[in-house]
Amino acid sequence: MSTSYSLTRFPRCLTVFGIVTLFMSGCSTTAKNTTSASTLSSEPTDAAIERYIRAHPEVIEQSLQEMEAKREAEQKERQKVALKTKQDELLHDPLSPVSGNLKGEITVVEFYDYRCGFCKRAAPAVTELQKVDPRVRVVYKDFPILGEPSELAAKAALASQSQGKHQAFHEALLASHADMTKESILKIAEKTGLNAKRLEADMADPKWKGVIAKNRAL
Repeated sequence: MSTSYSLTRFPRCLTVFGIVTLFMSGCSTTAKNTTSASTLSSEPTDAAIERYIRAHPEVIEQSLQEMEAKREAEQKERQKVALKTKQDELLHDPLSPVSGNLKGEITVVEFYDYRCGFCKRAAPAVTELQKVDPRVRVVYKDFPILGEPSELAAKAALASQSQGKHQAFHEALLASHADMTKESILKIAEKTGLNAKRLEADMADPKWKGVIAKNRAL
């Protein structure tokens, strides 16, 4: 699919570096360019640049593609560094719930929000993966980004570990379409066999807020 670019999207006044770059790029095509150097030097700078862009719009597209490729490469490099420097936090945080084969040779780290539609759709696949591949170990990272109800659900899920029913509760929360109020969360908890009163008390522990903050920093 071709991409068109409007001149109105670019500033009328480019930086000196940009001007020099454009003119240097044009040097290689002097033979093809009917505009002489003397004409360029006599015209206002912004008009000359506009003429060049109109004559060579592919320069803009190429520059944008190169900039995007550079950003992607930098992002991948940052991810590699993060995986090395924060590996213990990702894989072995004692406060992060774990399921599947606890000594499995393959570890999946899942970040999610209990109100996220995509997370809800992906949940059955993660559960199925643990059933079909005994090598898989899943580390759950609560990552609430959709408001206070999401954070409340995350605290409840983390607190459910003390009753040994995190996995069932986690799956029930992701399967639910409730608004994630405290009342709806506690009802889901009761249906999965949790002691709702105990869970409510455990949710108030400030350490869960710290766990969520650490997950967000990863």
